[in-house]
Amino acid sequence: MNSRHENVTPFYVMDIVKEAAKYDDAIHFEIGQPDLLPSPKVSKAIKDAVDDGHFGYTDSRGLKALRDKVVEHYKKEYAVEIAPEQVFMTPGSSGAFMVAYMLTLDSGARLALSDPSYPCYKNFAYLLAIEPQFIPVSEKSLFKVTPRELALVEADVFQISSPSNPIGNLYSADELAALSTYCSEAGITMISDELYHGLVYEGRAHSALEFGDDAIVINGFSKYYCMPGMRLGWMIVPKKWVKKTEAIVQNLFISAPTLSQYAGLEAFDDAHLKAVRRVFKERRDYLYGELKELFDIPVKPEGAFYIWADISRYSDDSLIFAQELLEEAHIAVTPGFDFGSFQTKRYVRFAYAREMRHLKEGVRRLKAYLLRYDRVVSK
Repeated sequence: MNSRHENVTPFYVMDIVKEAAKYDDAIHFEIGQPDLLPSPKVSKAIKDAVDDGHFGYTDSRGLKALRDKVVEHYKKEYAVEIAPEQVFMTPGSSGAFMVAYMLTLDSGARLALSDPSYPCYKNFAYLLAIEPQFIPVSEKSLFKVTPRELALVEADVFQISSPSNPIGNLYSADELAALSTYCSEAGITMISDELYHGLVYEGRAHSALEFGDDAIVINGFSKYYCMPGMRLGWMIVPKKWVKKTEAIVQNLFISAPTLSQYAGLEAFDDAHLKAVRRVFKERRDYLYGELKELFDIPVKPEGAFYIWADISRYSDDSLIFAQELLEEAHIAVTPGFDFGSFQTKRYVRFAYAREMRHLKEGVRRLKAYLLRYDRVVSK
């Protein structure tokens, strides 16, 4: 077997998803997929693109008009000036991560990641024969990496996500500035996953590009813009890497999906997006308020749509806990194992990506299920 595949791990959550599909009444806290629709303008843009016969490839970097929209977005949201040629449209943010790793890391190079973190990062690295270097994070640091921890590992590239999956925590401007400065001085390339920008409920999300122009920034339309099935992301690269990025993109996927790009042109609908954020904040407030009475939750999520819950008072194995919860209460959650190995047996992730009625039914069942432990706190 090719050694680069040996460490690639399947997701326990996908087994949970398959099992949950057997139950018509399953409560879905497991998948981070928004149930809201994108702006109505997006649907019209897709129809118009079909009617106009836009079925061919675009420029490998993406539609110029869409890249201009991204440039405008960064100027408006972050007061950052970038050039359209630095922007590349990709097949989802996953496509962007693969390009970023191929761009910055040779076989055997070292990618620093927090543990826990989004599992695809390490799996993409393994597929490219890149060595992940894991930095354990816990509630003591609010699950954030600091320059001090980063200095303890040997890394060529450091990847950060803010707001993060699975924690929902947010790096402040000072924290991002310190990491950016450290990486620049240490000769480490910084990749910033900003996919959940927009879904921030306290404070303000800052882009790594506010603190230097040598970071690679990745975002996409799956979460805040409610377009997960369109498989459309973007990446912003330093000017020195534009030509190399273009060559990788041309060979890897030619261009991002054309119809999705036309849809993306109408996704930056401020009024609609404010309503999306308002809905998810309401869900966050409700579910966090309920779950903190049932579990230890070390960090109130400031963004994304996840809650990282410590189940230690009920179980010492999050996978077994998740399996039994599904079998007996038909409630699907993601076991912490999926996100790393540091203390993840203690945690499960709840996603609040479904409507309020669904969340409330899930809480009702969860309270009834946990009564068996005689440790549930009634409100």
